[in-house]
Amino acid sequence: MFALVVRFDLRDEESAVRFDELTAQAVEQIRAKEPGTLVYATHQIAGEPLARVFYEVYADDAAFQAHETAEHVTAFHAAKDPLLVSHRVEFLSPAVAKGLPA
Repeated sequence: MFALVVRFDLRDEESAVRFDELTAQAVEQIRAKEPGTLVYATHQIAGEPLARVFYEVYADDAAFQAHETAEHVTAFHAAKDPLLVSHRVEFLSPAVAKGLPA
């Protein structure tokens, strides 16, 4: 199992609205089609209306690779990229936790 956090900084309010729409569509598909994606939590940041953070947990590397190559995810990436100023990905090694598989 491994996890990652992604921060997205959006161009403007219009981009934020579109990003949120794209995210909702993608998460619906992730729920339906990705059993190896254990957690896919999206967040807005208090006081930063143009920032979003995703927290993702995968059963293993194969589940992450399946996620990254899924048609709904590649379509999300292509559509969201023009909306961004920047993004940052940090891969995590889960340690002690509540709510994650052991």
